[in-house]
Amino acid sequence: MKIESAVYETSAGLSSQLIESTLPEIAFSGRSNVGKSSLINKLLNRKNLARTSATPGKTATINFYKLDTMRLVDLPGYGYAKVSAAEKQRFSRTIEHYFDDDRDLRLVLQLVDMRHPPTADDLQMIDYLVQCELPFLIVLTKADKLNKTERAKRLAALEEELAEFEGVQCVPFSAVTGEGAQEIRDILVEVAEG
Repeated sequence: MKIESAVYETSAGLSSQLIESTLPEIAFSGRSNVGKSSLINKLLNRKNLARTSATPGKTATINFYKLDTMRLVDLPGYGYAKVSAAEKQRFSRTIEHYFDDDRDLRLVLQLVDMRHPPTADDLQMIDYLVQCELPFLIVLTKADKLNKTERAKRLAALEEELAEFEGVQCVPFSAVTGEGAQEIRDILVEVAEG
């Protein structure tokens, strides 16, 4: 994975705007403000390739980033209350169409804020990935915001909170310290080449 080759490719706000799947794809899923753009930027050693926003629910499109051997796909964040019902439905339809489309989807990175239990929306998304038999990895964001004791408690609690999903792999990640970034990069290379 040549990080230097990463470029923003296009955005799709509607199913009809999805680009053809010509490379292995890694999708990034999670609620609004969980840190998808920050994760993409950290993985690619870039500051602003994926635009981060102080306003949750701002990413209303599926954003595609092209690398030499794969494509990273940033899905709209879910669970943000201030987005209208019609807008939420459009997001949902576009995301479902993306997953149902015949794409070379190798992995979904499902982001969950490590500081809190997974939300009902998070659990629904994980269940959807399991039902669709889509390979996924849970990335626990904002890991730097917990001290050692809090982290140990959250990891133990997560085992229970995710108990209904067998064999779930979780990687703690921090956009601030870079923790987990190399491990995730290695996984992406492995799945893209696999």
